[in-house]
Amino acid sequence: FQITITVCSQMGSLGISIAGGKGSSPYKDNDEGIVIARLPKDGPADVAGVQAGDRAAEVDVNVECV
Repeated sequence: FQITITVCSQMGSLGISIAGGKGSSPYKDNDEGIVIARLPKDGPADVAGVQAGDRAAEVDVNVECV
């Protein structure tokens, strides 16, 4: 299943480390997907509900945070 989560940066950081992606070393096997590898506890992504191992299906950098 897929859900949408909005993560607003704090001091220029989303608080995530990613792995994989097209043209990068695969995170697992031959998978070119983008996977959330690490995130600090209580960082913006953690607070938004992102977890290590989640896959990013789409990234939209044009979201306005208030």
